[in-house]
Amino acid sequence: MPGGKPSHGTANTMAASMVASLLLLLICAGSTIAICPSMCSCGRGHRVVDCSARALSLLPDSLQHNIHFLNLSHNRLQNLDGLLSHFAHLRTLDISHNHLRHFPAGLPRALWDIHASGNHIQQMEKNDTAYHWNLQSLDLSNNQLDRVVFINNTLPSLRALNLSHNKFWTVPTNMPHNLEVADLSHNFLLQILPGSLDRLPRLSRFYLHANRFASLSEGVFNRLEALQLLTLGDNPWACEDEENITHLLHWVQQTPAKVLGCPCYIRPTCGEAHLATSRTWHSASYTEPPLGTDTRDSGHRTPILAVTSGYLSKSAMLNLPHNRSVGNATGAGEQALTKGGVYLTSTPYTPSTQSSTTIRTRSAKKAIPGKARSTSIHIHAGNLHIVALNLLVTAIIFSTF
Repeated sequence: MPGGKPSHGTANTMAASMVASLLLLLICAGSTIAICPSMCSCGRGHRVVDCSARALSLLPDSLQHNIHFLNLSHNRLQNLDGLLSHFAHLRTLDISHNHLRHFPAGLPRALWDIHASGNHIQQMEKNDTAYHWNLQSLDLSNNQLDRVVFINNTLPSLRALNLSHNKFWTVPTNMPHNLEVADLSHNFLLQILPGSLDRLPRLSRFYLHANRFASLSEGVFNRLEALQLLTLGDNPWACEDEENITHLLHWVQQTPAKVLGCPCYIRPTCGEAHLATSRTWHSASYTEPPLGTDTRDSGHRTPILAVTSGYLSKSAMLNLPHNRSVGNATGAGEQALTKGGVYLTSTPYTPSTQSSTTIRTRSAKKAIPGKARSTSIHIHAGNLHIVALNLLVTAIIFSTF
């Protein structure tokens, strides 16, 4: 009525129109409400996402921007350049065992751990790691690397670097200065250039076994003041060349560090002096004595669980702190997710022929009794559209009365 209150029918029509508009908006936004991609499993409030072993060739849609852990391992991804840069809260990224031929550009700078083993990466350029100030562990094992370029004073937080099972001929120079663990085992190393190890005051575990060293420059390890464990086994030492090998043999007998795989078998006590104590190291398995390392040394801090080289018959068990962010769908996992310290230590293992270098998050979930593999709530756009259309029809019918 003009000048009066709207009729009851008009009010109903307006209400129905508002409901219809909201429902249409809901239909349009349906595809963006999918909290967890249908092919993945999620946990810890959808901040831990496991998309491993799904035969993916493209990054899944509908990933939340605030995820902390993302497992994309064992897929068919070939290029991730710029696709992950907007995940500003991402702490752990596992892209191991894919088809990547280069290190992804534009990764989030908030990352703590990057696992990129088992790809086809051939080189690492300076810009690949130039801005990763928060990165604490980097696993590039089982690739085709023959060169990495580190800029001075970059990667200031990096504590663990795994370059095992690649194609290096010489130890990389300018390695990050705060490294505590470096694994260069199972390469083609022939030499360590003078000065390459002079600025690594915190390096405590250095894995150099299974390379092609015949001799080393005099004093090459003298500046490694924090060194606790060095592996030198499975190298073709030129034991008959006394002029070049004598200084190394003298050093391994005098150093306070534990030396596994003593060159030329100069004396059995090179390793047995440590094996005779209650602490048995269990880190590297060689074809010659001595064997093993252990994490129960009271001088070491609490270790993070393992991720390492897969060739367990001859490998330094370099443990990257993968489980810190997995969460295991428990409160303890969330606590581990925010843990700041990174310490790589060796852990006992069961021999296996697998070459995987990651701890699979799905395995962790399966250990939880009474729970399905996926802890996420999948809101599929198709189902949402059907519900919204039903409500829309109901609103239109209601508006006719």
